[in-house]
Order: sequence, then C-alpha cells, then structure tokens
Amino acid sequence: MSNSEWNDAEANKLPETVNGLDQQKELPKDTKRKRVVVVGLGMVGVAFIEKLIKYDVKRREYDIIVIGEEPHLAYNRVGLTSFFQHRQVENLYLNPKEWYSSMPEGSLNYHLNTLVSEIIQGERVVKTSAGDTVPYDILVLATGSDAVLPRHTPGHDAKGVFVYRTIGDLEKLIEFADRRKGTTGAVVGGGLLGLEAAKAMMDLEDFGKVKLIERNRWVLSRQLDGDAGGMVVEQVRALGLEVLLSKRVGRILKDEENFVSGVIFEDGEEMECSCICFAIGIKARDELARKAGIKCADRGGGIVVSADLSTSVPGIYAIGECASWESQTFGLIAPGVEMADILAFNLTQAKAHTPRKFKRPDLSTKLKLLGVEVASFGDFFADRDGPRELPTKRHGGKKEGIIESRDRVKSLTDGPAPPPVKALTYKDPFQQVYKKYLFTLDGKYLLGGMMIGDTKDYVKLVPMVKNQKPLEVPPGEFIIGASKGDDDADLDDDTQICSCHNVLKGDVVKAVKDGTCKSIGDVKSCTKAGTGCGGCMPLVQTIFNKTMASMGQEVKNHLCPHFDYSRADLFNIIYVKKFKDFAEIMKECGKDPQSTGCEACKPVIGSIISSLFNKHLLDESRRGLQDTNDRFLANIQRNGTFSVIPRVAGGEITPEKLIIIGTVAKKYNLYTKITGGQRIDMFGARKQDLVNIWTELIEGGMESGHGYAKSLRTVKSCVGTTWCRFGIGDSVGMAVRLEERYKSIRAPHKIKGGVSGCVRECAEAQNKDFGLIATEKGFNVFVGGNGGAKPRHSELLAKDVPPDDVIPILDRYLSFYIRTADKLQRTARWVENLPGGINYLREVILEDKLGICADLEKQMEELVGSYFCEWTEVIKNPARRALFQQFANTSENINDTIEPIEERGQQRPSYWPKDSVTEDFRGTKWSSLAWQPIVRAELFKDTPTGDSQAVKRGDTQLAVFKVRGKYYCTQQMCPHKRAFVLSDGLIGDDREKNKLWVSCPYHKRNYELGGENAGKCGNDDQVNIATFPVEEREDGWVYIKLPPVEELDSVLGTEKWKVKKDESADPFGDLDKKLKAITMKGRKSLQVSHLESGKGEKATAAMILAGGERGAGGLDW
Repeated sequence: MSNSEWNDAEANKLPETVNGLDQQKELPKDTKRKRVVVVGLGMVGVAFIEKLIKYDVKRREYDIIVIGEEPHLAYNRVGLTSFFQHRQVENLYLNPKEWYSSMPEGSLNYHLNTLVSEIIQGERVVKTSAGDTVPYDILVLATGSDAVLPRHTPGHDAKGVFVYRTIGDLEKLIEFADRRKGTTGAVVGGGLLGLEAAKAMMDLEDFGKVKLIERNRWVLSRQLDGDAGGMVVEQVRALGLEVLLSKRVGRILKDEENFVSGVIFEDGEEMECSCICFAIGIKARDELARKAGIKCADRGGGIVVSADLSTSVPGIYAIGECASWESQTFGLIAPGVEMADILAFNLTQAKAHTPRKFKRPDLSTKLKLLGVEVASFGDFFADRDGPRELPTKRHGGKKEGIIESRDRVKSLTDGPAPPPVKALTYKDPFQQVYKKYLFTLDGKYLLGGMMIGDTKDYVKLVPMVKNQKPLEVPPGEFIIGASKGDDDADLDDDTQICSCHNVLKGDVVKAVKDGTCKSIGDVKSCTKAGTGCGGCMPLVQTIFNKTMASMGQEVKNHLCPHFDYSRADLFNIIYVKKFKDFAEIMKECGKDPQSTGCEACKPVIGSIISSLFNKHLLDESRRGLQDTNDRFLANIQRNGTFSVIPRVAGGEITPEKLIIIGTVAKKYNLYTKITGGQRIDMFGARKQDLVNIWTELIEGGMESGHGYAKSLRTVKSCVGTTWCRFGIGDSVGMAVRLEERYKSIRAPHKIKGGVSGCVRECAEAQNKDFGLIATEKGFNVFVGGNGGAKPRHSELLAKDVPPDDVIPILDRYLSFYIRTADKLQRTARWVENLPGGINYLREVILEDKLGICADLEKQMEELVGSYFCEWTEVIKNPARRALFQQFANTSENINDTIEPIEERGQQRPSYWPKDSVTEDFRGTKWSSLAWQPIVRAELFKDTPTGDSQAVKRGDTQLAVFKVRGKYYCTQQMCPHKRAFVLSDGLIGDDREKNKLWVSCPYHKRNYELGGENAGKCGNDDQVNIATFPVEEREDGWVYIKLPPVEELDSVLGTEKWKVKKDESADPFGDLDKKLKAITMKGRKSLQVSHLESGKGEKATAAMILAGGERGAGGLDW
C-alpha cells in the first residue's frame, strides 16, 4: 500500500495552499495562538498534525510541537514489508522533510530521537530524557503501542528473537538474517501482522525456509471464518510458506552462545529454526500517562478517553493505539486516524458545528497478503457471535431481528435461538474465491461479510453497511448479479410530453422526421410544445436532439438564429474580451451586427453580463435585455400584478420583520403565502405601487429576495443545533451564511440551496441545486438536484467537508456552472450532460483537473464583492423610479383586469378561462382613423434592443414600440390569456425575412409588429392582434392613427376583456360538497377562534393595529 493512501487527502497540497495564501496575503498574522504539544510522531501523530494544520491554516489559532522517539520522521508502518526491498527509510516517509518546513512560520516544529519522560500537570509542561522542558496549552498523547513479546516463555531473551514493529526491528532482523543464510526462520502469529512478517522474511531470501506458527485452526482468525481462513492457508502454502496450525510455542531452544536453535511446542513436538519473529499482538504504551496520574485501563491497558478523546486531566488528549475507549484499544490504523480527525476538528471547527464524538469504529479491512486478496467488512462475525447492532426500521418500528418475550421463554426449553442473521455464501475452489455476506432475516439490510480472491465489491459494500439503508435489490444479486432487462427505456410515441397543449412524443418526432421542423424553435411553432408553462422544454429538447441524431443530422447548440455560439461559448467570449453591452456583443459575435436580437438571446446575454460584471438591470443599455420579471424586479402574475418577496436568509426572520411584512401586506391588500423556500410571498402588487411597497420594506431593514431572477432564490434550512435535539450541525447558521454570500448572483437558471442539520433531512437538501447535510465530521455536499417537471435527486460531490471548506467548494461549483451551462439549464441537467457526470465534476472542483480552481474562486469573490440591493438602487434613483408608472401618457391607472375573488380571508384573481380569444383583431374594419398625439417622444430611448411604453386612451390599453428609430403600435392585450402585457415583452427580429415581433412575456406568443403580416402570431395561428399606424412628429409627440374612442373601447376596451369569475367553474365544487357532508366535530372556520371568548383573526388584528391588544394598551414589548 502506498504511503499516500494514509495521508490526509489534502496534506500534500498544504505547501501549495500555504504558499498561495501567503502570496495573496491571506495568512493571518499576529494571531494569539495556543501551543499544542504532540507526543509521538507515528502514523496517528502525523495524521493529527496534518488535519489540525489543514483545518487551522486560514485561522492560525495553534502552533504545534511534535516530539518523536524514533530517529525518523513519520513513516508508513503498514508498508514496513517494502523496506526489505529498498532499505531506504525515506521511501516510507508519509511526508517528505520539506513538507514540515513549508508550513506557516512557527506553526510546526519537531524533535526526533527524543523520549518524553515526564508530564507535569500543574505546570503544563513535559520533560524529555535529555532534560529539556516543553510547555503546552494542549497536550496530545499519540505514543502508540509496543509489540508483545511473551516474556513468560523460556528462551524469549535468546539471540534471534525479534518482534515486527519498527524500522529498528527490521534493521536488526535484516542484519541477523544476513549471518544465518540457509537456515529456517519462523514467525509466530497468523494474523495480519504475522502474514506480513512471514512475507518479509521470505523476501529477504536469506532463509532456506520460512514457517508460520498459528495457535488456531486457520489464519486471520480475527477477520475470517474457518472456510475463508482455510482457503488463505491453501493459497499461502502454494506460494512456499509452510503453515503450522493449532501449534503453541512452549519453549525456545538455544545453544551455548544464547542463539536460537529451535522451539518445542506445547504438544511436545520439536522444530528446528535459527530465528523467531513474534507477531502475536500489541500493548498500548500508557506508562507515561500512568506516571503522570492520568487514568488508564486496568485490564488491557491504554489511556482512558471519553468520546471527545479527552483524558481524565483537562487539556490532555490521547489518540491512536495508546487510547482506551470503552475498555477497548484498536490496533488498526483507521480508528487512530479517525480519532486524529475528530480531535483536530473539535479544536478548530466546533465553534460553528456540533463537536464530534468518537464512536464504534469500522474495523473493515482490505489487504493483499502474500499475493492473496483478503477483505472483511462490517459485522463480519454476526452469524457466529450474534449481531453487535441491528438496523432500526423507519417509522419507529422495532429493530430487525429483535427476539420478542415469548421467544425468550421458548429459548429456555429449546435452547437459545440462532442469531437473527442469514448468510449468503459463494465458494469457488478452482478460482480460489470465497464470499460470505450476512443479512438481516428479511434480507433488507446488509450487516457485513468477508471475501477472498475477488474483493472488487468491497468499496461499494462497506458504505451499504455503514449507512444502514434498506437494500434496493435482492441479496442474491450481490453474488450472481442483476438479470438483464430491456435496455430500451425510451418513451412511447403516444406519451404526453406537453400537458399544456396535449402534445405527444410522436407529434414531435413526426414533425422532425418529415422535415417540417429543423430547429427547436420550429418544434415550438409547429407543435406548440413548450409554449405553455415551458416546463416540458428540457424533454422536448432531448426528443428533438435524439430524433435529429437518428436521422444523421447535426444538432446545433446555438443560442438562437442570431448567434452561431452556445451560451457557454458566448460566456467565454464576453469574459475574455470584457464586452459589457448588447450592441458590442452583437457586432462582434452575432450573425447580423445590426440585429435587435430576440426573446431567446437577449435574456441570456443580459444574464451573462450580470454574472460577470453585476451592473444594475434597469440601466438604459441593459433594460431591453430583461424579461418582464427582471424588467420590473418582481414576478409578473396572472392578472398583470406582481409578487413581492423580501429576502429571508435561511428562513430565519425576526418578529419585527414579520410585523413590517404584515403591515405592508395589509396596507396594499396583498395576498400572502409562505413559499417552499421558507419566505413570505406577497401577491397582487400593482406595478405603480412596487416602488412604495419596497420603500417601506427597505426602510424596515429588508432587501430584495431576487424571487424574480435567474439567480439564487433561497437556502432552505431546518433549525439544526439552534434548537433541535437531534441536530449535529448549525444548519441555520450555515444557510444564512451561504444565502448572504450568493444572493443576487445571476446564473443560467434559478438556483436553490438547502442545509439540513442531520440525516433526517428536514430541509430537503438532496433535491436542491446545492445542498448540505451535517455529519459528525462537517457537511456532505450534494449538487445537481431539483424538483420541477423532471425531478432529480442530487449527487454527493464531497463528503464530510469541514465548515471552513464549504465556501471554496461551492464557489468553484457555482462559478463552473455559470461558465459552462447551456441557456436555461438547471444544474441537474448540466451535471447529467457533463462528460463523466459527477465524477468529472469532482475532478474539476476537488482535484483541480483543469487547473482553474483558483480562477473560479477569484471570479466568485469578485462577484460577491460587487453586491448591491437592486430595489434600494431603484428607490434612490428618480429615473429608475419613473419606469414603474403604469402608463406613459397619464397618471390614471386601470386595476383588476381579472376580477378578484375573496377566498380564505384574502383576495386572489379569478381563474383564467380555458379558451383563448380567437377574434380577428388584426382584420378589424374601423369606421375611420385619425392621427392623435398620445405620448411624448422623449420617453422612448434609442437603444439597440428597442424600447416600449404602455399608453391609455379611454378604456383601451395600447403598446407603443420604438426599434431602430421607427415606431410601432399594437393593442396591449395578448389574446392567448387576455393579459394586458405586450408592452413589457421582448422585441425580436429576423432581418433576412424582414420580420420584427414582440414576444408576450407570459407564454411567448410572438406577434409581428410591421409589414404585411403585422398583428399575426408567428407561433399560434389561433390568435392575432390589432396594429395601428404611428409616427413621431416635430412637435415632440408620438402620433397614433386611431378610431374614435367609443369604437376603440368597443373592440379593445379593458372592461370588455376583463376576466370574470363566472367564466370558469370552481374546481373544488364537488369536493367541497363531499367534505361538508362529513364535517367532523372540532372543526372551525379559518378565521375564528377555538376559544368561546376569542375574537378571531380579523378582530384581534384590527385591535392590534388600533393600538390595543385585548385592552392591554398595545403590544407589550
């Protein structure tokens, strides 16, 4: 096993990290630091040092002094056998000498060949055998263990008796073997260390024979059962190792010069040998602690530690083989490294996270011994000894395999019941393969097992045991594999893919195959798929791509017909060349330098510019790029009003902010609802009220929640350790920090996050674009999940990430997503489409495969540093405030284009009618038309993206557009849903075909503005709009040629097309009748009190607002 496998994954990168932080002047200077003294520079000691420095490198709270007894730096004790081949101790070093000196100045000092002889508790110092005194604030004992030498065995002190533990032991063995060539060497002990020692003696090639002596009936008796152990014996014998089983050494024979000459076993049999190496166990080195009065275990030895690795003396900790936890010491390296990690974590990260505790370690082992692959995992002796622990069923059920009381009574007469375990065994004597997997009685949980010969499944089986999740496949598949099913998972042609317009998969396939549709835009026009809510578009795109590919056609991922680039390509061009406005981008990158663009490319370019430079969306050069939501910094709703969503970071809100929100909602008659992202949404805000509403909210200490943007929406959280008794991580604190960091950052699509304080996952972090779940070691980071039309569970990006390291990982991930994702692509589809998926993403984000991690972090840091509240900047700027007037030519307003309904104490708009308006507005025959001065020309800006205004004449609303110096006028209402919103739509063009259109912001119906097809809808032939001649005159006014007011209103008047509540049926009518018939006792109406004297919702709120809560004189603060 290579040395690097025992390093902390980031240990080798620490010198680069330190150097980078130093160059960027980010290394903390002059911090008040505590001194940590580590006694022991073995594998566990250096693991603690690595992890403490890793966690502390950006904090600099500690300086470390490590004192090692051996003359060598920390080396790979597990790989000792290789020393016999290369004889270079430096080849075993876990870190080169330069690693130690590359740490921040003063943070790490070491002393070699130095024995600590005494701990003086009262003075907080340790003394060395050389007489030096070293003070400490925190003392960590990592003194390890000694190999056991059976001093009760006669002849144990003979020359030629060795143990197999240190470099020094090996050097003595090598020197001795060189003088005893051709003789027989013996190893006592058939465990892991014994087999390693036997291999080492064989590799020396000095001994004529090497024999292994084991007291049990098979080797590796602590890891394997008789069948598995017997198979190992067969294999190692075939390799030339003579194995003696069921043998115990009674006495060591020696000659006159005190050299070993042989052994006599307890059964009287004698064996000749010149050398004996004992590998029969270890004993914890606790003598230093005992001498200092630190509590040690009487039986078995070891320094007694609690779950946080503290000893009986405050400020002193013990880790590794010298530590006794619950009367157990551990001879494997993995539990020691786990202890090191826990202690380092608690010293650095526990201020922001629940302190970690040491628990029963996983003793799973996978090794190659004498060329034989051997593995055991989980509770591998559960069938022999009974399971140590059984999985608990969900929903509070009893544990699997628990014996009921009646069964216990029965066991008194019939004997004890067999362990509640079933074994699945496979044995192939020809290939020397053995597998035994242990399951609960119902086969739902894997408990453990062992493998010989074929151990490739080890890495996937160990997590199954650790996680204790129900198995998704029958146990038999673990041995024989899954049966091959039908790999054709494609949808049938009669599968509905667009519910808005009842479009089938076959409709799209047919339209593509017959040549009708050659682009995704053609598909939308021909089939209407994706022109409703738009939620089906990813699936429509996939079907289109696959169909084109099946025909041998190239599927181009271009942004739109105006650009021969994908979104990612365009992002990189803008990033490198620092383009900041649309005209420049169209000139340098577009197919037509003079084009106005369209509803597809404009928002994407606007998003890219925001993602890179974070300028205000409503500035003149950028406003024409924004969809309606971004144009008015609010989500447009069915009735033309908007929603208002203040930021509530992590879902945490004060009573004062609740009062402010309630007051604003009451004042402006807003419908309020708690969102899925744990904030409060206020619906029904009129465009002309938005500035006043946000002024009151921002004066109250709130800010934009960016509910309207393709940006970070929320980071949802459970209460975690803030309140919950099950929490192990501060999920609220982490969620607030993440939301505050990434708020306002524009991306290809909206981003949602979540942080759960434990595995109960109350924040649903595993269906978010990024999600964190607290573990004992930090947080598991999940990415690429989402709900929506095609839900996707997120995938694990990084495991057990310390709180300090969460931000760099998410910075890289989000920056990489912003750079490389396609237009309107959620992270779920993005991860799926990456070459190599999540594995490739791990290589880029965690391993810096592309060498861009520093640049990704820098990009995010610059973006975060440019934050401003968009609504605050609107309120402070008169020009931006003016954009929120309903009509450009009057201060009069028209409200409620959809009739409101009172429901559960609040108002909401009536349901939309099922059918569109199919009246031929375009072909209306007016009695007469006359030029009318309607709006000042100065209100229109000459921008490359075009400009527009809504105007009012009588009861009719009109939309006026100015594009490349020319004016156009249409009705304001889109007939598809009778929405008065066309002036807010994006303008698009196709200059080759001399087409110019406006795209309705609701469902992207595209209406031509000029030419012979003016008023025609390009992607829905059922609807059209009226258009009118318009021109600017020298007096500074824009004139529109209109019919008389009464005639205009009779065709286009707002009141005529107002949606009435009686135009649609109540979808809950029949259900409510059923519910009313079975109303149960104890139910109350929604707004009254359960208390007889209670005033109910409205009366109590009215009293509070009036300054008197139940006569108490107002709120008692």
